[in-house]
Amino acid sequence: MTFSALAYVVFTILLALVMLGIIVYYYNPAKKQQVEKPKHTMLEEDE
Repeated sequence: MTFSALAYVVFTILLALVMLGIIVYYYNPAKKQQVEKPKHTMLEEDE
């Protein structure tokens, strides 16, 4: 395997891992609750 082919494989695996990390971070239930909380508090406020 040449260096360029090996670099291509490593870069592809690295990009796949980054994408997987973003998906896991985005769909984490605790993160969703943190993002949705301000919306619900704003709707519940009575002024």
